[in-house]
Amino acid sequence: MPVEVILPKVDMDMATGQISRWFVAEGAAVKQGDVLFEIETDKAAMEIDAPASGVLRDVTGKEGVDIPVGAPVAWIYADGEAYGAKQDAAPISPPVGEMSAKPTEGGAVPPTLHSVTPPSALPGISPTGGEIGQSQSGARATPLARRLAREAGLALASIIGTGPYGRVVKADIDAAVAKGGTKENPAVAPEAPAATVASAPAVKAMSDDQVLRLFEAGSYELVPHDNMRKTIARRLVEAESTIPHFYLTLDCELDALLALRTQLNAAAPVKKTEKGEAPAYKLSVNDMVIKAMAMALKAVPDANASWTDSAMVKHKHADVGVAVSIPGGLITPIIRRAEEKTLSTISNEMKDLASRARSRKLKPEEYQGGTTAVSNLGMFGVKDFAAVINPPHATILAVGAGEERAVVKNGEIRIATVMSVTLSTDHRAVDGALGAELLGAFKRMIENPMGMLV
Repeated sequence: MPVEVILPKVDMDMATGQISRWFVAEGAAVKQGDVLFEIETDKAAMEIDAPASGVLRDVTGKEGVDIPVGAPVAWIYADGEAYGAKQDAAPISPPVGEMSAKPTEGGAVPPTLHSVTPPSALPGISPTGGEIGQSQSGARATPLARRLAREAGLALASIIGTGPYGRVVKADIDAAVAKGGTKENPAVAPEAPAATVASAPAVKAMSDDQVLRLFEAGSYELVPHDNMRKTIARRLVEAESTIPHFYLTLDCELDALLALRTQLNAAAPVKKTEKGEAPAYKLSVNDMVIKAMAMALKAVPDANASWTDSAMVKHKHADVGVAVSIPGGLITPIIRRAEEKTLSTISNEMKDLASRARSRKLKPEEYQGGTTAVSNLGMFGVKDFAAVINPPHATILAVGAGEERAVVKNGEIRIATVMSVTLSTDHRAVDGALGAELLGAFKRMIENPMGMLV
């Protein structure tokens, strides 16, 4: 029997994935462990190995197409094994929906896939053809118009729509009914009953028709959401609706930290690289913020926690996630055991993680989990902001820009470089006083940075 090659689940939140590239052509011989293809998830690109040796046949997983986790993308036939059992396998077409079974000559039932209407940039809008809210009969209509048409016994196919893209709207149904189209005296043949679908929870949001009516025709384009943007949207909604956020803000003076950073960078040893000699490390303020946050959690261990319904998870180490902006969204690679690492180690590790994050080469274990996170928009000139907690974390630190401000010390006004930071906490796990204690410990580390060298 040929060996089925499926799309594996390589990410905790992964429901679908895309094959970005096949490394082996159909009909080519492969060995177990050879790289077959590369998966692009919402966060990373992963190489997938062949599960067996033989000849690659019946490649149904196409590049650049959303494929459900566990769906077959090809089969591997052993050397000498008769081929032909799966020649009629249907290719996966974008996007995919419910699974069905297709018998083979030998009686095996490899799954095939039926294509369904794809998700869109706005509800009911196809990202390819511009079709909006298409009904079973082929007419485009709003959900309300389809319901009113069914109640009145009207066939949508014969009604001319006046909405965007020729869509049938409520006014069109009312006009058809006014012309005599009723159940007793239908203006057109009744529409076939729509297929039963699972009901979705009601959401109080503008319909796509309402949204489009806000814009002039031709003044916009529809850009389909990619997997990363859909995942970000889902997790942000989950975080804001399930986590009771509590915010604490204070200012930190940076002059001592900036002076120490300058000294440490000047003292960095020189190493040889392919491009010549370069410093072994170059510390940034963000590197020192990561270290300070990790040491603050070590000093206030009760705040290094995660909430679960059954118990409080108390972490033994500070694994600090750092928000990195990448094309189409962001990702939070994690510095593990940051409280134990030197500043130079954190700096070099962060540069490597950020570089591979932007090329989507991170492994799942490099961005999943963690105990807290840091989001730094100070480099963009943002003075202060509040960040959304990334589950399962109970805290996230939003870091603003360092700027010269007038401060009062011992009754005298002087100039100091000040940075505003805001700590968002999950109030179920970190109360106000505990959050204040954590933020105070962070401020002490920032303003007395020599403690980070211990």
